[in-house]
Amino acid sequence: MLTKFETKSNRVKGLSFHSKRPWILASLHSGVIQLWDYRMGTLIDRFDEHDGPVRGVHFHKTQPLFVSGGDDYKIKVWNYKMHRCLFTLLGHLDYIRTVQFHNEYPWIVSASDDQTIRIWNWQSRTCISVLTGHNHYVMCASFHPKEDLVVSASLDQTVRVWDIGALRKKTVSPADDILRLTQMNTELFGGVDAVVKYVLEGHDRGVNWAAFHPSLPLIVSGADDRQVKLWRMNDTKAWEVDTLRGHTNNVSCVMFHARQDIIVSNSEDKSIRVWDVTKRTGVQTFRREHDRFWILAAHPEMNLLAAGHDSGMIVFKLERERPAFAVSGDSLYYIKDRFLRCYEFSSQKDNQVIPIRRPGSTSLNQSPRTLSYSPTENALLVCSDVEGGSYELYIVPKDSMGRGDTSQEAKRGVGGSAVFVARNRFAVLDKSNNQALVKNLKNEVVKKSILPIAADAIYYAGTGNLLCRAEDRVVIFDLQQRTIIGDLQTPFIKYVVWSNDMESVALLSKHAIVIANKKLLHRCTLHETIRVKSGAWDDNGVFIYTTLNHIKYCLPNGDSGIIRTLDVPIYITKVSGNTINCLDRDGKNRVIAIDATEYVFKLSLLRKRYDHVMSMIRNSQLCGQAVIAYLQQKGFPEVALHFVRDEKTRFNLALESGNIQIAVASAKEIDEKDHWYRLGVEALRQGNASIVEYAYQRTKNFERLSFLYLITGNMDKLSKMLRIAEIKNDVMGQFHNALYLGDIHERVKILENSGHLPLAYVTAAIHGLTEVTERLAVELGDNVPSLPEGKKASLLIPPPPISCGGDWPLLRVMKGIFEGGLDNTGRGGDEEEEEAAVADWGEDLDIVESSGQNGHVDAEVEGGGEQEEKSEEGGWDLEDLELPPEVESANASTNVRSTVFVAPTPGMPVSQIWTQKSSLAGEHAAAGNFDTAMRLLSRQLGIKNFAPLKPFFLDLHMGSHSYLRAFASAPVVPIAVEKGWSESASPNVRAPPQLVYRFSMLDDKLRSAYKATTEGKFTEALRLFLNILHIIPVVVVDSRRDADEVKELIVIAKEYVLGLRMEVRRREVRDDLKKQQELAAYFTHCNLQRIHLRLALMTAMGACFKGGNYITAANFARRILETDPPANQATKARQLLQACERNMKDANELNYDFRNPFVVCGATFVPIYRGQKDVACPYCMARFVPVLEGQLCPICDLAMVGSDASGLLCSPSQVR
Repeated sequence: MLTKFETKSNRVKGLSFHSKRPWILASLHSGVIQLWDYRMGTLIDRFDEHDGPVRGVHFHKTQPLFVSGGDDYKIKVWNYKMHRCLFTLLGHLDYIRTVQFHNEYPWIVSASDDQTIRIWNWQSRTCISVLTGHNHYVMCASFHPKEDLVVSASLDQTVRVWDIGALRKKTVSPADDILRLTQMNTELFGGVDAVVKYVLEGHDRGVNWAAFHPSLPLIVSGADDRQVKLWRMNDTKAWEVDTLRGHTNNVSCVMFHARQDIIVSNSEDKSIRVWDVTKRTGVQTFRREHDRFWILAAHPEMNLLAAGHDSGMIVFKLERERPAFAVSGDSLYYIKDRFLRCYEFSSQKDNQVIPIRRPGSTSLNQSPRTLSYSPTENALLVCSDVEGGSYELYIVPKDSMGRGDTSQEAKRGVGGSAVFVARNRFAVLDKSNNQALVKNLKNEVVKKSILPIAADAIYYAGTGNLLCRAEDRVVIFDLQQRTIIGDLQTPFIKYVVWSNDMESVALLSKHAIVIANKKLLHRCTLHETIRVKSGAWDDNGVFIYTTLNHIKYCLPNGDSGIIRTLDVPIYITKVSGNTINCLDRDGKNRVIAIDATEYVFKLSLLRKRYDHVMSMIRNSQLCGQAVIAYLQQKGFPEVALHFVRDEKTRFNLALESGNIQIAVASAKEIDEKDHWYRLGVEALRQGNASIVEYAYQRTKNFERLSFLYLITGNMDKLSKMLRIAEIKNDVMGQFHNALYLGDIHERVKILENSGHLPLAYVTAAIHGLTEVTERLAVELGDNVPSLPEGKKASLLIPPPPISCGGDWPLLRVMKGIFEGGLDNTGRGGDEEEEEAAVADWGEDLDIVESSGQNGHVDAEVEGGGEQEEKSEEGGWDLEDLELPPEVESANASTNVRSTVFVAPTPGMPVSQIWTQKSSLAGEHAAAGNFDTAMRLLSRQLGIKNFAPLKPFFLDLHMGSHSYLRAFASAPVVPIAVEKGWSESASPNVRAPPQLVYRFSMLDDKLRSAYKATTEGKFTEALRLFLNILHIIPVVVVDSRRDADEVKELIVIAKEYVLGLRMEVRRREVRDDLKKQQELAAYFTHCNLQRIHLRLALMTAMGACFKGGNYITAANFARRILETDPPANQATKARQLLQACERNMKDANELNYDFRNPFVVCGATFVPIYRGQKDVACPYCMARFVPVLEGQLCPICDLAMVGSDASGLLCSPSQVR
């Protein structure tokens, strides 16, 4: 059984496949009807109007209808497009078991526990016949697919066949009055529309199901006596043919398979059984653990079955339908109807070659799975699942091609899969020993190779190489060298397709395609929601593949798209140009024509074959939003421009590609304020001041215009803007323009006219306008404002612009391939001849001079201010020129250059160059990419608390940049400070950033920390050591040796931080003598400098002696003497040792055993002895008791205890 789809739900009592769409209806015991898409695996809809279980459901063959019958005695007819119930048929008096539409007539047949079968007309919504005769529940009833018959099964232990020929005649063609009269009589007195033709008796218990054969006069039934019975009928009688025994509980449903001579039955014994109709024996059994089966359904046209059980349903196939095939050059070898056939692609000839042996066993799925062909020896390997996996080797005689009558005995063997690996050698997978057996054409083993992975299948991977498949990876294995050539993690692979040149391979799984090269280096992975069925490489290196309902393509970079839809699944055998050769599920060769334009166009773009792109744009009908979006996404908006006619889209693309001319033309067509504003923003970015001016004029955006004139130094037009503001009576605009112009008299006048006399007086007084000041003082009288004493006034006048003029100077840039070629397509032939005649001029126009841009615009804009002032005309008058229609010419390709400026693409920022290939957190922080720096530190060192690192990140960023002020009206220019910069360095080659934190600085800090420790300034020493631990993550060193020293420094700092924290804590617990002694003892086990170790030992010795722990104190005294101490320390230690040896006992039991090696927990300060479990900080490697896993490390205050980390990276040499 090949399960295609499975659901989990309440008990499924009814199932029905849609005839055309990949849908299945499932009616549940809970009263819900579910509509599933079994191809996508999604629930499309649910219908919930029945009260109680719904036992029967059925799709109409052609209309968007389905019918359902339930335990509420109701039959409901639904329209699935309208998502609602259309009407309800009432008449049955008990549970309804099954419902079914007739194939041709507007009829529904229903079976009920009220012991009747009813036939309804769903168009007139009436019951047209009631079939009575059963004397117990009627469990099912169904129409014959072709004849006027109904079969029913009942718990009265009978199967009845009813003849409804009279009903058809009456309801379909009541031709005359006599017929109508008889119809009335029958309606009044009960009629004979449907008569019992046969009563089939033979079951010992109630019969649950009966079904007709789709074409033969056979009936199959299943009953509570656990038997499946086969019946035959003719015109006069029906009789039992055979009984199929095997089920161990009630048989709930049984049916004939539409395409094969088999019967499928399911039962409450939790099994589905498949029976051979001709041999009348069981072929196969499928079991479930806990679920009883209730219902079966067969797809009307496809090889699909469905079964409903206690906790859902399954859609499945009994056998694979993919034909086994192998392509060799111009030939396709495939197996159909137990014959090996050969199909020539060029001539489309199809010949039988040799007959293939039929498997002896009766079980399903024994047909050939794969073929492998050796063209030089004309040998063929056929692999199948017979005997758990076996192969047959055929040598095809040359003269038998086309005759197909010569039968020969094949050489057989057992093996999971077999493939040719050389001209006369093939490899067989021996799964039990995980080895490949290399055999010759006599089927003799010549070599054995142990495989590198536990493979469950092998595929050809070039001469002498095997591609081995495991559950989650594939490897290419060289059988000669016995080495692995390539290894790749993949989903479970089903098929392997090599390109013609064996340079690329496509690995096909159920829902994914992995593209790799011949050494299994990954290129891209595509994911599909619908199952992938087959694929082949075309001549351009594009992979063409099929899903259940599409033909698609995959480009080398992973871009994919749909070529066309499919009605039925196909298996691609070869792709050449615009044709696809394929096999369908019936084993027929088909040739499908496709349009390859879209993917060839995208491939040309990808490979930068711009000449191809140009010719395709000119000649083909490429269009559509998808192509435009693709071009935009891939950074070719200028190409997309040539496909677009919609002005708004053209405008957007023109802005994106920086083509101001087209943007202006589109903005004029659209003429909306928002588009003019966006045009102004882009033109300002390009420094195209005249277009900015035009855009602001069109939107009457006077504030922006004034500011534009200010920064470009156009004082004349600024004066005009002042006059316009006066005319419009815009006081604020007047004042701003006067401020921009630095016109003091005008400002005073504006303030005076608007009634702000005190402000006017102050302005005039400060700027020394004596006459005006006196006049205003008279007007103000006693309200003259007093000027502040002792303050120095400064002029409020804008700085004079350094460069007065319009557009910014622009780079000289060559025209791009697309602009030149595509703009030229509209020229006439005469112009081209003229241009060719004066070829010398053309040379000068290759490169655009910056000063020439928009020259014609400046001339036209001179009067822009006056036009606004008059408010009569709308800005400039840019007329579209009428150009002659496009004329193709042989010279077109030679004169593709033009004088239109193309903006250069912006360069890459230095910060981006620094971070592009760097894995060093310090360099990312210097570039300002704090988030990536944090991600790197989190991955490398497990750091989660970045608060202590914030000042260092900011210092690095500020320290690796310098800032220059150019001039007053220009922004500050940031300059990257690079390591080892020299004047001779190339401007295109960037060195890494110069960092403010260096390793030498850490040495100085370490010396200061040691000094503070010696002097007993423990808090200060602790701060310095912590500071070292916080700086190290962002330090970058040059050599691997320095990197090792940095790692040593982490260990030193960690030991001191741990020891000093214990010493600080010891001083806090003065009252607890026992704790004091323990902490002093633990401090002596930190890895300290000798001078500091002696001081720690002296402290511990004194504390333990005072506490009466003489054995422990004596141990510390001995350790002091081992460190070669100064004379005074040595004398003190010896005296104390003598005193202790007189009284060798400990007054208090300490949690300290100096004989047993231990490390100290960095948080709880308890010893963790050798053999006890602990967890470590991934950065400073401090050790902790296991309960602290997942908490912040208190030693470094950065990393999370117990988290995974890859290790410190602080040098480029480590990365290399």
